Amino acid sequence: MAFIYFLALSLVIAIWAAMTTTIAAITFITLTIATIAIYFSSALRIEVDESELRVGKAHISLEHLGDIQVLTDKQMLAKRTRDADPAAYLAIRFWTPRGVVINIADTRDATPYWLVTSKKGEKLAHAIKE
Repeated sequence: MAFIYFLALSLVIAIWAAMTTTIAAITFITLTIATIAIYFSSALRIEVDESELRVGKAHISLEHLGDIQVLTDKQMLAKRTRDADPAAYLAIRFWTPRGVVINIADTRDATPYWLVTSKKGEKLAHAIKE
């Protein structure tokens, strides 16, 4: 998100150089509000209750979950690039370098695992296991 905001501020500087300060200030405020709105609307919602795991719009019963592995930065990078399975469910945000792999134990489901980015991978794995 910082890079997107940097690009927005570059646009504000270009507008300020070409036009008046008032127009640049209005553009700055508008782009700042838009960047904040994009940040919060693109946040990945992860919820675990007593029977179900919800990641974004996807949900699965806890009884169909297998092993859970918390990934380091390097493991996550490999898992979401060269080691990725095309059939896997990917709930990733490029600005979050860590995450978890949640294996699916349901034989009827063709999805082998869910790859979920999370800054609190250990906490998520603990919540699912309980």
